[in-house]
Amino acid sequence: MATQNRSPRVLGMDDWAWRKGHPYGTILCDLEAGKVVDLLPDREAETVTQWFSAHPGTEIVSCDRASAYAEAARKAAPQAVQVADRRHLLRNLSEALKNALAPHHRILTRAATTVDATKTPEPSAVPAAPTPTKPILKQQLNRDRRQSRYEQVMELARIGMTKRRIARQLSLDRRTVRRWMRLDGFPERKPAHRSSSVDIFADYLDQRWQQGCHNGTQLWREMQTQGFRGKHSIVRHWLAKRHVPRYGQSEQVPKPQPKQTSPRQVVWLMLTEPDSERRYLEEIYRESPLIAATARVAREFVRIIGNRDRSAWNNWLDAAQTTALASFATHLVRDQDAMVAALNLPWSNGQVEGQVHRLKLIKRSMYGRAKFDLLRIRVINSA
Repeated sequence: MATQNRSPRVLGMDDWAWRKGHPYGTILCDLEAGKVVDLLPDREAETVTQWFSAHPGTEIVSCDRASAYAEAARKAAPQAVQVADRRHLLRNLSEALKNALAPHHRILTRAATTVDATKTPEPSAVPAAPTPTKPILKQQLNRDRRQSRYEQVMELARIGMTKRRIARQLSLDRRTVRRWMRLDGFPERKPAHRSSSVDIFADYLDQRWQQGCHNGTQLWREMQTQGFRGKHSIVRHWLAKRHVPRYGQSEQVPKPQPKQTSPRQVVWLMLTEPDSERRYLEEIYRESPLIAATARVAREFVRIIGNRDRSAWNNWLDAAQTTALASFATHLVRDQDAMVAALNLPWSNGQVEGQVHRLKLIKRSMYGRAKFDLLRIRVINSA
């Protein structure tokens, strides 16, 4: 099937990779029809320019501003209105804000330390019960099974069935049935006790435990001075069995993990402002008014893009010039027509990203047979 000679009115462009980090190609989509119109083997400006020259008629082009696509569109289709992709603009904002926060990592860490120091752990009225281990769960399951069998034996004996018939019906040993019927209640099994080389130090360990020494390594070292030759793990297991749940599982509320304060993570917090992190953000803004102003400008940019608020664009540019996002704003001004078009027009590269995902599925299903010509035919002609 030959590619149409005329380009679609609204064209979306993006790149795709043969493998992650390997050479890239270009996918071109008709945003009005929602389908792929062509696939190019690379993302060079010259290749895209040649395609535009061979397929005139494009009126609107949506693409990533950081690529050679904008240059190719200006050269080969100067009449077309270029639209900056809004998702890429937000990604560029995140990177710019991350770079602005990078020199202030000490402030981010100090703010986290201050907030953590003022937190008071919630009291725990009832200590959390230890989670049963697999061996304990298995023992409980076996006990329940034995008790159910015991109750069946007693019920059959109550209605007058003989021991031999009970044993045959329940597939039990007759001596087991006879022993159970002689008992007054369900026979609990005694826990097995295995001797340990730590047992001779039991009195000493109990005394030290009551004195408040719950450090297994320290107790093991003290035992070594008294002639103990075993490993630390033996002492740890012995203490765990004897002092569960106090050893190995604290009855107090665990301390919260230190807050992650990398610039990338703080960027997410500043743009989303979750209630749980409000105190942390307020502490950062208190320490650095510059960061506070930068965060306000960044959130305003997200709002402008989300609402496509063209009327607030000029005011945002003026406000950004006094913050750490000044270079980001200057970069947008250089391509202001495409930026304004992104606020005025509904087009974006969203569905192009979906077509790239479909291309990847087709490419991976072809394995080693995914030569470009065959891949191009399948991507263009498949529904």
